[in-house]
Amino acid sequence: MLFCNSGSRGKGMYAQEVDAYIAELEKEKRIPLDQIRTLVHAVVPEVVESIKWRMPTFSLPEVGDIIHMAAFKSHIGLYPLPEAIDDFQEALAPYHTSKGAIQFPLGSALPLEVIERIVQFRLALISKKKL
Repeated sequence: MLFCNSGSRGKGMYAQEVDAYIAELEKEKRIPLDQIRTLVHAVVPEVVESIKWRMPTFSLPEVGDIIHMAAFKSHIGLYPLPEAIDDFQEALAPYHTSKGAIQFPLGSALPLEVIERIVQFRLALISKKKL
């Protein structure tokens, strides 16, 4: 694993559930999910992990969900919700997107800089909505 201790990943069982989700995957799916997970924790150190809708979810308690991720047969799905898809249309042009989802093909490098900007965008958006 890429993390020092479970305390840095979230609270209690939540981080363990995400650990289990990722551990069950083939290496080609584990690596990109670990990369996204590491990035989210670097951008939002206080993030809490859970499984929602059968996928790892990163949120801030009492503020809201930042982003979801999941592994599929031929891609990694990232779910930042519709506002982020609209705002990052140009940067996401090489990837298949839908109303609230991005598909990154397995075997290709993740656009980590774009994902980082999306996480920052989502964090700002949910923080504003909470005010």
